[in-house]
Amino acid sequence: MKVHLVDAPPTDVRTFEDPGELADKLTPEDVEIIREIFNTPLTGSYNWDYESANAKIRRLYELGKRFNWNAELDVDWDVPFDKSEGPSQAGLNPLHDHPIYRAMSDKEKNEYAWRSQAQVLSQFLHGEQGAMMVASQLVSCAPTYDAKLYASSQTFDEARHVEVFNKYLRTRCGVEYPINPSLKLLLDKILTDPRWDLKFIGMQVLVEGLALAAFQTMAQTTRDPLLRQIVTLVMRDEGRHVAFGVNYLEDWIKSLPEEEIEERAQFAYEACAIMRERLFSTVVEEEFGFDREEARRAAIDSAGGQAFRNFLFERMIPNLKRVGLLTEKVKPKFEALGVLQYENAATDAEIDWAALERPLETGRIQPVAAE
Repeated sequence: MKVHLVDAPPTDVRTFEDPGELADKLTPEDVEIIREIFNTPLTGSYNWDYESANAKIRRLYELGKRFNWNAELDVDWDVPFDKSEGPSQAGLNPLHDHPIYRAMSDKEKNEYAWRSQAQVLSQFLHGEQGAMMVASQLVSCAPTYDAKLYASSQTFDEARHVEVFNKYLRTRCGVEYPINPSLKLLLDKILTDPRWDLKFIGMQVLVEGLALAAFQTMAQTTRDPLLRQIVTLVMRDEGRHVAFGVNYLEDWIKSLPEEEIEERAQFAYEACAIMRERLFSTVVEEEFGFDREEARRAAIDSAGGQAFRNFLFERMIPNLKRVGLLTEKVKPKFEALGVLQYENAATDAEIDWAALERPLETGRIQPVAAE
């Protein structure tokens, strides 16, 4: 095994051979570990009172144990799917009327579609690794017994998500894209900040809210029954994580001085500004000859882009309001983003226990018919 230390994430697109053939060729010496170091002044704490003091958090923890699905055994990796038909529903490509796209052959259009999906799923993969590391930090720095227990269970959830998206990219897509620089910037901020509550805000409310919006969009648009099963399972976990964050932070934020509340509110606003536009990648479009800004604008203005923003902010804005981070100082900034209309929507503080306790949709699934 070789270890390669880097100062920044790789920028090359990775392609994968058939996993069965590759397993026969690789030896442990062929495996290269690519590591990027970050440092954080993390302050941990013991908790010597093992009594549960928060019934909601403890119930969420118990649900995590009860619905602890296995990425290898509970996902139908053998379900057939005709890749020549494309990964997503027809007509969703925002550039389908562009001269460059119209000039492509059917094979090129299919390759473009699969690479576009691989780029999005690669961000899921990288984001889940970030979530796994933040959750592991919270085990040490969360101040209460209930929060430490939940963070430890969430760490395993996130590890499972890394595993399942990594396998899908390798076996179904055959390609993996580098992390979006804006997503990396957001994860770096959360991982390296010394304040445990900022880690909670950044991960449990913001990044997990982002993930849920992306997964909802993917579940509605994918044609692949395997991917739909995967994102449905992952969404069950992420729904618990967001509920944990909102319910745990609500009382804590109220106890902070006004200046510290405003610092956290400003951080939340800046993260939302990044999520609204800067997470739309044009890497694949540029590979196929499209102009970067034209492609970015098309993605933002597309029906899919609008659906993503609706899913994102109709959940995130009321959650920020509930925990006390939609302050009078930042409200005008959110209004300028065009997302303040969601402030009175339902929040994750009102937990839908029936939804979280539904049986998981695991095991064998039926392939979808060609459209």
